Amino acid sequence: MEITINIYYTGENGSARKFVQEMIESGLVDKVRAEEGNEKYEYYFPVEDEKTVLLIDR
Repeated sequence: MEITINIYYTGENGSARKFVQEMIESGLVDKVRAEEGNEKYEYYFPVEDEKTVLLIDR
């Protein structure tokens, strides 16, 4: 069974994008992607909304 979770992170003064950068730099993103059964773990930035980040986790 496949489960997809869409999470929106929103923050002021670029904090949502800083969060993503910290997740990548700390190696947590690579650890999540390496977990058994993980098919997708990707962050996306909406073009018209600089305060929000979308995480798709499957």
